Amino acid sequence: MSLIQYYGTGKRKTSIARVFLRSGKGDITLYVNKRPRPFQEYFGLESLRNIIKQPLLLTETENKFDIFMRINGGGAKGQAEAVRLGVSRALLEFNRELRPVLKAAGLLTRDARIKERKKYGLLGARKAPQYHKR
Repeated sequence: MSLIQYYGTGKRKTSIARVFLRSGKGDITLYVNKRPRPFQEYFGLESLRNIIKQPLLLTETENKFDIFMRINGGGAKGQAEAVRLGVSRALLEFNRELRPVLKAAGLLTRDARIKERKKYGLLGARKAPQYHKR
């Protein structure tokens, strides 16, 4: 028996999520930094769980797939948003006709904002030392 699965990668800040959708009944398996974690405990806030499930709810496929995800780096919010992008991309691999729905909700856009690098002569990326005349 061959396993049919759909893959999507999501990134946000320093978080990287590799998401696999497999046909099933809605179970979620989570590995964070190579360690298995319970989904409900790791994403303790309801808002973070809603962020992750948003593409599935929008396309009405929440009980069609089991989700297997591997997450590295970042914090909980960045990880949740990375998973959301990964799930959206995996759904596109499953069915290209879902693209207009996901695109209209803004779920296919990678948020490119990252931390700005520190420049020489400054205290941070933009913060300068205090100016004084004498």
